[in-house]
Amino acid sequence: MDMRVLLISALLGFVSHVRAKTDRNLCISENPKTCGECILIGPQCVWCKDPDFKFSRCDEKESLQKAGCTPLGIENTRGDVTTDINKTVTNRKNDKGNLDEIIQIQPQKLTLKLRSEESQKFTLKFKRAEDYPIDLYFLMDLSDSMRSNLENVKNLGADLAKEMRHITKDLRIGFGSFLEKLVMPFILRTPKYLENPCFPNDCTAPFSYKNVLSLTNDSTLFTQEVSKQKTSGNLDSPEAGFDAIMQAVVCTKEIGWRNVTRLLVFSTDAGFHFAGDGKLGGIVRPNDGKCYLSNNMYTMSHKFDYPTISQLVDTLSDNNIQTIFAVTEQFKDLYRELSDLIPKSTVGILSDSSTNVIELIINAYNSLSSEVILENSRLPAGVSISYVSHCKDGEIRKGESGRKCSNISIGDEVNFDIEITAKGCPSKNKSETIKIKPLGFNEEVEIVLNFICECECHKEGIQNSPACHFGNGTLECGVCRCNEGRLGKFCECSQDEVKTDDLDANCRKDNGTDVCSNNGECFCGTCECKKKYSGKFCECDNFSCDRSDNKLCGGHGRCECRQCICDANYTGSACDCSLDTSTCLASNKQICNGLGTCVCGKCKCSDTYEGPTCEICPTCPRICTQHKDCVECRQFGMGSKKHTCETNCSNFNIIAVKSKEDLPQSSNQPHINDCKERDTDDCWFFFTYDTKNDDKIEVHVAAKKECPSGPDIIPIVAGVVAGIVLIGLALLLIWKLLMIIHDRREFAKFEKEKMNAKWDTGENPIYKSAVTTVLNPKYEGN
Repeated sequence: MDMRVLLISALLGFVSHVRAKTDRNLCISENPKTCGECILIGPQCVWCKDPDFKFSRCDEKESLQKAGCTPLGIENTRGDVTTDINKTVTNRKNDKGNLDEIIQIQPQKLTLKLRSEESQKFTLKFKRAEDYPIDLYFLMDLSDSMRSNLENVKNLGADLAKEMRHITKDLRIGFGSFLEKLVMPFILRTPKYLENPCFPNDCTAPFSYKNVLSLTNDSTLFTQEVSKQKTSGNLDSPEAGFDAIMQAVVCTKEIGWRNVTRLLVFSTDAGFHFAGDGKLGGIVRPNDGKCYLSNNMYTMSHKFDYPTISQLVDTLSDNNIQTIFAVTEQFKDLYRELSDLIPKSTVGILSDSSTNVIELIINAYNSLSSEVILENSRLPAGVSISYVSHCKDGEIRKGESGRKCSNISIGDEVNFDIEITAKGCPSKNKSETIKIKPLGFNEEVEIVLNFICECECHKEGIQNSPACHFGNGTLECGVCRCNEGRLGKFCECSQDEVKTDDLDANCRKDNGTDVCSNNGECFCGTCECKKKYSGKFCECDNFSCDRSDNKLCGGHGRCECRQCICDANYTGSACDCSLDTSTCLASNKQICNGLGTCVCGKCKCSDTYEGPTCEICPTCPRICTQHKDCVECRQFGMGSKKHTCETNCSNFNIIAVKSKEDLPQSSNQPHINDCKERDTDDCWFFFTYDTKNDDKIEVHVAAKKECPSGPDIIPIVAGVVAGIVLIGLALLLIWKLLMIIHDRREFAKFEKEKMNAKWDTGENPIYKSAVTTVLNPKYEGN
């Protein structure tokens, strides 16, 4: 093979490899102009800030090193994790300090530097502490149907404090009650009803929500205040429990909530009203989730609608409230469905004893506290977070399951691996802060996110550098960042002189091509081409056209701007298609035998014809068979067409010859077809079929036929009879032979049985002797 061809092939292969690598390499294909733009593409991209570096400055580290970038010239800013506050989790067995200093999660504050697409990982440790303070607020439905349950709660204070000492020594309890909105149709507005809705029974006046006792560690005071409470009445079954929960949660100061474990025990024997039900009473103003307690009474129940379920869920979660629904058997399914929507909540069944209430609270608290669920605040746009939990059972869980661990007892320690990733630069000029907290607990982890949007060398930029076209820009990280109104690689262009800020766009033929087709340099939006290249985008040359037979333009044209200009009678991208039809002439001088088209000097045959000139038809009836009947009727007056011969068989001239040896020979004349056909008498007749240039048809027929002689009947009959006789005799002999063999086997078997027989020589059992002997009984004998 020609050495030049080998070199060109190797060059084309190298160019294809480089282009394919470029297409896969985002660092290059994204065409970043500055170091900051480069590092935002991904963690694999680094920047070369060497002033004299001639190649693409943004690339993978290994590629830049191979291209000659110095180690000090490589700018590769990376993210990291810094622990700011890292107090050790509390071990109560060894640490008997202040209860307020109990720590269950570690670390408490972190600072993350995040680079685009580069994940930062850290581990949070959670350890459930002993003697953790608890605030418990009992919120009770005081409709008249709860009279017996109220009696049980009156004795709850001291017993509950006693039982909870096994869990914590710092317990505060409070009490609140609720009924219904003071509007029709929920409450009858007559004076008599408003004074005593349970008449003739003794009841207190109806109300919406009342904070009876703020949180206190005085269990005796709890018992005294609850003992003063009376039930009341309303018209419908559902109650204003959602109003009461909202006020009890958001009125932090009035209730006395501390930043500790917060439990809300919600006790009722009825369903609940929610957003939209207030319209029945003419209340259309949505609940705003604010505190409206005056003298411990909710004063805006007639102004604001009930809260929505989602509003209640968010309020409970934001305030770290763990909810225990203590309800009757009738409504357990309803409140279980509600509990499924509220994180860190559970449902218990009420009965007619204070012991049951205490057990319900303790069991519910243990159930809620034994599960840790991590929740994060709203993330900035472009930031994602993932969790992996290492729980007590030793299993590793990911996804949503990675946020939680269950069955955690006091003193147990679990770990969560957390990964935070940023995409792009969500916040360029300020940091963002997010928080991660275990639901139902007061502690949280503060995480400060600092986004890496610029390289370190950005701070070392030289303003108005002479290297940037007489001081028209800042030399930063080895390239010029142009002042306002200036453009170009070295800020050499004025914005007034060009149409776009992206000068390279003016030097690309389209978005998918290189600047100046990689065959020149772009100056102020105009390509300056290398030698041998031309065109607006340096896209033209005279050596990159298609080739045929290893020849440029097939040797039948010239190469201009990567396209072949073909000579006369040639076409195609490589001028390899001849327009000359002489090679397509068939033996009858027709182009492709009239059954195809001549394309690039070769026949493209139609339908079932083939061959270089479309003269072969493997699936067509043979021409001899096609004309057999006409030849037979015209020459011999026989055949299926003898009655229509004059009408159907007049399209050819027939010439009779004496014998088949006198017929024209096809070996010397390829347009002649030799034919041999059988007539109705079963004789062979011979003829030739010849198509002349003037489309006339000549048929030469041999007058002498070849008829086969008839069969000799006598030998055939004799042979058949003899065959039948011989076959019969053969069958008789075979039968006789088989019978002889069978008889001999039977005789041998008889002889064998005879030899083996054993004849009995004893007395015949039916034989009786002729002699009878009689003994004289008186005979004594001598």
